[in-house]
Amino acid sequence: MEGFKVGDNICFADVPFAHAELVAVPATHALPLPANISFETAAAVLLQGLTAQYLTQDSYPVKMNEQVIIHAYAGGVGQLLVQICKMKGAVVTGLTSSNEKASVARHNGADEVFLYSDDWVNKIKTFTGRGADVIYESVGTTLLQSLEATRECGTVVFYGFAGGNPPHIDPRLLMDGSKTLVGGDLWGYLTSKMERVNRSSELFSWISTGKIKIAPPTIFKLANGKAGHDLLESRKSTGKVILIP
Repeated sequence: MEGFKVGDNICFADVPFAHAELVAVPATHALPLPANISFETAAAVLLQGLTAQYLTQDSYPVKMNEQVIIHAYAGGVGQLLVQICKMKGAVVTGLTSSNEKASVARHNGADEVFLYSDDWVNKIKTFTGRGADVIYESVGTTLLQSLEATRECGTVVFYGFAGGNPPHIDPRLLMDGSKTLVGGDLWGYLTSKMERVNRSSELFSWISTGKIKIAPPTIFKLANGKAGHDLLESRKSTGKVILIP
């Protein structure tokens, strides 16, 4: 394989059929794995870490002192988003579903955490003073509330709909508030080997230098994969679930 020799450690983010003991990885998708990054860490971080990387640098380049709101804060992408946004100097508020998950958010450096059972739109407006600069929206059904909670000229980055399909948005809503709605999908950014290598190298650098920390994943044997999926569907998991052959 070009650029690699037998015995090199590699990893990948965007190869299908990974629920298997052996996976055929195209040379363009194989990424060099630094010696100080374990296979378990790479498996736990690559997909969600690269998602958080493009969201904070391409979809909306987060800047110092900006007010950032992150939905589903205790999930895998959420935990990484908060750390990257704090690394960039932002003030970060998390939204989550329980006090237990709120403690995870605070552990990762959240400046404030609100529960979905709270009047979170008004709490965000009060906490930020005028509304959020950017809200990372991954729930879907909360899209209208996210737009309401952003300031005039603010941005909502929509990258998932874990809670269900989003409502249709009247463009007048965006025009009247001078607001921006941005869509994001990782596959739109992993378009070449160079993109994959450059983005993963930056992510691994952040991990190696301690700028972001990866929570130990919950591990299941591949043969017991159903239990892993059951945990995900229960919404009780925090961080990544990985399967080991």
